[in-house]
Amino acid sequence: MRLAATLVIEALCCCVAMAAYDVCAAPYPDRPIKLIVPTTAGSVPDVLARLVGERLAASMGQPIVVENRPGAIGTIGLNAVAKAPPDGYTLGIITTTFLTAPSLIAQMPYDTESDLSPVAVVNWGYQNLNIRATLPVYSVSELVSEAKARPGVLKYSSAGNATPGHLGMKLVERQMGVELVHVPYKGGPASTTALLRGEVDISLAGMVTMAPHVKSGTVRALATFAPHRLAANPELPTMVELGYPEVEFTDWQGVVAPAGTPPDVIERLSKELAKVVAQPDMKERLGQWSMEPAGLGPSEFRQLIHSELQRSSRLVREAHITVE
Repeated sequence: MRLAATLVIEALCCCVAMAAYDVCAAPYPDRPIKLIVPTTAGSVPDVLARLVGERLAASMGQPIVVENRPGAIGTIGLNAVAKAPPDGYTLGIITTTFLTAPSLIAQMPYDTESDLSPVAVVNWGYQNLNIRATLPVYSVSELVSEAKARPGVLKYSSAGNATPGHLGMKLVERQMGVELVHVPYKGGPASTTALLRGEVDISLAGMVTMAPHVKSGTVRALATFAPHRLAANPELPTMVELGYPEVEFTDWQGVVAPAGTPPDVIERLSKELAKVVAQPDMKERLGQWSMEPAGLGPSEFRQLIHSELQRSSRLVREAHITVE
């Protein structure tokens, strides 16, 4: 009898403990989520993170707090993500640009594939070939002629070494047989300002930053690096159409979490992000920025990161890009 009573008491204690756990274990998320952006405020990843974060907060019922940690080709911000507790409360924005870091930084503070968990690719982004309006050329062919007539004179800005604006223009130089001068700036906003001030002649950027300047006439867009004409700017030919089949560059922005984040949390975030970018007004906004919704899930995103790391390594090597 005494043994039976003991077993009953132990069973009751176990049930009470389990019930207490169920009550105390709040559903995810039960507090604000931090979203680290490894670029400056006002940059494309920052603008996109704030737009997506606002809608993600509405769908998940908790604030999304955007925190900018720029520098070192994104490694400062992404290292903070990699080192954060894998509980789903610290996320990070990753882009094509940051996958060049392993090819340029000898001692990486983290391993992109093993220390970060892919959540979702939010969007595909496309760069347009923009020039200052005071440059007397009105087509890509005229720009090529101008560059060949004055080798090493025309300048182009970028958000920094190994960014899409830099890598894309390296493709231009190689395919068109021209010599241009690269002027790297600290972030996309500074690169755009340089074009507006006439400090440079050319800048490769999307409509996130260039749309108002193209509309006002201070910047002229000549073509897009997208694989097809964009709905928001159908007048812009693709570089492929113009006879440059290898001058195509697709950028993207995605969300990652620390490695070890519970699979159910990753899945929840991925599904919510897919819903966010599928919203009609969100798709319209992305289209205005030379972007398209992606909604790529964790498995496909992991494959994309692996292939892009290899591609970035090849581009950096072929273009002889180094960290200055």
